Amino acid sequence: MLNQNNQQLPRRKHRSLAQELVAELSQRIRDGEIKRGEKLPTESAIMAAQGVSRTVVREALSRLQASGLVETRHGIGTFVIDVPTANGFRIDPATIVTLRDVLNILELRISLEVESAGLAAQRRSPEQLLAMRAALDALKDSVAHASDAVASDFQFHVAISEATGNRYFTDIMSHMGTNIIPRTRVNSATLAHDDKGLYMARLEREHEQIFEAIERQDAEAARAAMRLHLTNSRERLRQAHEQAESEAQQTTAI
Repeated sequence: MLNQNNQQLPRRKHRSLAQELVAELSQRIRDGEIKRGEKLPTESAIMAAQGVSRTVVREALSRLQASGLVETRHGIGTFVIDVPTANGFRIDPATIVTLRDVLNILELRISLEVESAGLAAQRRSPEQLLAMRAALDALKDSVAHASDAVASDFQFHVAISEATGNRYFTDIMSHMGTNIIPRTRVNSATLAHDDKGLYMARLEREHEQIFEAIERQDAEAARAAMRLHLTNSRERLRQAHEQAESEAQQTTAI
């Protein structure tokens, strides 16, 4: 990339470039330059305008999609679906870049979603229970066909928040978006040294335990099942984080 005097600038890291592009596109959406429902420039146009590689563009678009700002319609393009407000709460996906960041998100989720599950068990309607079941069935289908399961995973947790009858739970979940799901940031199975099939089967069991407790309206069991689900994820990532730090220290010492 060039500065104002057309001098070659030092090459920045790929991650840094993607973060900058996320910030710029987010600002253009926030300023109304690209409005809700409008299509983003093509990958080629962004590459030419920003002087970055296709890989950087795709990573930036993936982060915007994870944050709920845009959606990609295959064969058509990427469209704005949400416009952040200046005072609205949002977790910027560009800031979730380390295992420690992912762990911090999980801690926030534990404090929020354990109580959400308990309230959902007490207050859920038959229709809301059907919405949870549909999300779990979609998740199971995605895993069976080796497709992206993050959206249906997130929808299950949103459906629980909606069943609380307290719109603020749903507002916070929606604002956080799909980047609360660890698999949007890291390969959890690989980090846990797990077979992916076994890993996904365990997640499915944990989700089913949450659903079953909410179905029978057992608030305490729902809270316990949600806490187990989220703390299991946190523990797997915590161990991976400590191992990565240990390996980094050993490498530095050599």
